[in-house]
Amino acid sequence: MFDTSARILKILAAVVWYLGGFILILKGGSLLIAAESLKPGLPWTWSGAIIGLISGGLKEKYFFRKICKKNLNRIAGLKQPKIWQFYRPRFFAFLFFMITAGAILSGSALGNYPFLIAVAALDLSIATALAGSSYVFWTYQSKGR
Repeated sequence: MFDTSARILKILAAVVWYLGGFILILKGGSLLIAAESLKPGLPWTWSGAIIGLISGGLKEKYFFRKICKKNLNRIAGLKQPKIWQFYRPRFFAFLFFMITAGAILSGSALGNYPFLIAVAALDLSIATALAGSSYVFWTYQSKGR
């Protein structure tokens, strides 16, 4: 009843990956706008964005690509894939923790210029890593294919 193909799981995994990156870009951008409105014209606001982008590129290269490949290999090895198996249960638990922590950090940062920049840089770095590594979903040939 809930059987599906590895291709569908790959698409679902990619959609979650892209959605996370898109949401974090919006969230990080709104935090930078909030920081800029608190202290207009300071260079730290855009320095935070640049730091986020650079650190995100490093995360993508050395960490997020590997996560994508590992998940795609796992999906390819499933004998009878089920619709909910596009990520492991611990990924969903980690995702819930990260969303909760991000919401708490963002809420705590409101009105605090340095903290807004720090949380925005963190959000942008994860968004950059997600976006940068997303090509793996479409180009990587999983082991076991």
